[in-house]
Amino acid sequence: MAITSTGLNAATNAEYTEAVSQVDKSVLDKDDFMTLLLVELQNQDPTEPMDTEKILTQTSQLATLEASENTNQALSDLATSLGSTQQFTTIAAIGKTADLGSNAIAYDEGSSSSFEVYFPEDIASGTLEILDTSGNIVSTMNLEQNNAGVYQFDWDGSLSNGSAAESGIYYITASYNNTAGDALTTRMGAYPIESVRFEDGETLVKVGSSYVALENVVEIY
Repeated sequence: MAITSTGLNAATNAEYTEAVSQVDKSVLDKDDFMTLLLVELQNQDPTEPMDTEKILTQTSQLATLEASENTNQALSDLATSLGSTQQFTTIAAIGKTADLGSNAIAYDEGSSSSFEVYFPEDIASGTLEILDTSGNIVSTMNLEQNNAGVYQFDWDGSLSNGSAAESGIYYITASYNNTAGDALTTRMGAYPIESVRFEDGETLVKVGSSYVALENVVEIY
C-alpha cells in the first residue's frame, strides 16, 4: 500500500509534536539563552542600542553555562567509566577467599538444615561442630577422608545428648587434620570465589554453590 505525501507530512508533524511535548522546558539550557540573546538583539531600539557591557555580561553567562554543562557531562561519563572499571576489577578476586562475615544458620525445630563448609586443605580426619549461641558444642559430625573443597552437610536437629534441637540460631565450625597430620580449623561462611557475574548493574560472586552480591562480602583475601 502506497503512502501519500499528505500521509507522510501528517505522520512527520505528529511525531514532531510528540517529540516537542516530551521536551522538558522547566529548565533553560544554553541554546535557550542564546535564542533569548539573539531575540533581544533583533528587537533592540536602534536609537538606543543595547549596552556593550550588558552584551558581554550575557555572553559571559552563556559561556559559563556551557562550561558547567560540559563539566557535568564529563563527570557523568567519568562516573560511568569508574563503575565499569570497578566491576571488572572484581574479576581479579577469582580464586581468592570471600568471607561473608557469619557462620550462623537459622534452624527450625522438626526440619533439616543444609549448609556448606570450605576445607582449604585435604581432610585426613576431623569433626564438624554445631554450637549454640553460648558457644557450646551441641552436635558433631565425623568427617571422612576427602580432598580440599566445599562440601554440603545436612543437619536434622539431632543433638549429642539424644534430644532434638529447638528453633534458633546455631554456628558451624570444623576441626580437622590434613594429610600431613597438621591440626586445622575452618568454619561456614568463608569460600573461594569461583566466578563473577554482572546482572542488572549488580556484581555477584559465586561462593560455594550460590551467587551472592559483592556488597554482602565483608573481606576478600
